[in-house]
Amino acid sequence: MTAVYIILGVAALLLLYVVSVYNKLVGLRVRKNEAWSDIDVQMKRRYDLIPNLVQTVKGYASHEKETLERVIAARSAAVSATGSPADQAQAENMLTGALRQLLAVSEAYPDLKADKNFANLSDKLHEVEDHIQKARRFYNGNVRELNVAVQEFPSNVVANMFGFARAEFFELDDAEAEAVKQAPKVEF
Repeated sequence: MTAVYIILGVAALLLLYVVSVYNKLVGLRVRKNEAWSDIDVQMKRRYDLIPNLVQTVKGYASHEKETLERVIAARSAAVSATGSPADQAQAENMLTGALRQLLAVSEAYPDLKADKNFANLSDKLHEVEDHIQKARRFYNGNVRELNVAVQEFPSNVVANMFGFARAEFFELDDAEAEAVKQAPKVEF
């Protein structure tokens, strides 16, 4: 009779453990999804600014048609990107490159650079870019926590039982980070 109670007690503790780990994994997945929606909101803010920025530049630099078309095409690709964070990141990297070219155009046009509307839109774009970076770090932190829980023993047993999988990080190319990674050449 005592053995039955011991077995029931162990089974109850095991069940409580499984429920606890399951609930933790669900919470981590929800936080990851919430963090992704924050990224999505910031990217939509960015997408909404781009047409106004393009129109402003078009007024001053109409012969920069190729650059403007590249920005519009990159924005369309980013807006329609679906799938994994890696797919979204690839589209965002193309858009970032096109935006850099567009902002570089302003250097050649002092009137455009001095335009209040352009300056306001440019400032808003930089602000949104900062928000995207913050949201990306928050998302990647949540992905890290979820991935650790999914891979650590013994929680990985519960994760496998209920189909929890590792999530992808959202990595954007950062030209400045790449420049830092490469050692500078020193020649005398």
